[in-house]
Amino acid sequence: MAKTARPSTHPPHLDPVVHRALGAGSSDLLVADADLHGLSFDDLALPELALGGASVDGCRFAGVAAREADWRSTRLRETTFDRLDVPVVRAPRGVWRDVLFSGARLGSVEAYETDWHSVHFVGCKLSFVNLRGAELLDVAFTDCVVEELDLLSTTARRVAFRGTRLGRLNAQQARLEHVDLRGCELEAVDGLDGLRGATISPAQLDLLAPLFAQDKGLKVEER
Repeated sequence: MAKTARPSTHPPHLDPVVHRALGAGSSDLLVADADLHGLSFDDLALPELALGGASVDGCRFAGVAAREADWRSTRLRETTFDRLDVPVVRAPRGVWRDVLFSGARLGSVEAYETDWHSVHFVGCKLSFVNLRGAELLDVAFTDCVVEELDLLSTTARRVAFRGTRLGRLNAQQARLEHVDLRGCELEAVDGLDGLRGATISPAQLDLLAPLFAQDKGLKVEER
């Protein structure tokens, strides 16, 4: 009996985030450099979700809305965000481990030079995501809309896009390994050389062929 070929593109390893008994969190706890453990923050409307430099471990945010979020150098671990609504997220140089976003609506997300490990976005809409210089390991976007994703100089391993529309991807100087683009509707790419290490479908190759030709200075003309 012939052996079944093993997939050459490895999927993300995403650990489920399970919350047990959570205490009640209040808005006055959401401050810079906070140390939050095992709390649930529900149905809050805030001018700013201020967690810069904070450590957030085993928490849940559900139905939280803010005009902006300051998550600079924030450490998130085993934390979930359900229906988070924030137009501006400033989150550079943070460390996120085992984090789930579901049904989120985020505008610009400045997450450059971050470290993401086991991060999952499900059913989210994101306008612009800046991950320049970030380290991504085991990250997935499932049934999302991402208008623009900037991976300039990003190192990404085991990243997947499933049922996701990706408007524009900047892959310049990216270092990709097991990055699976087959499950997304990809509209435009900057930095085709940076796609080395990514996996695309035959249909996507047809769509990208004119970009490859243009990038290499080729003319494609009928006789």
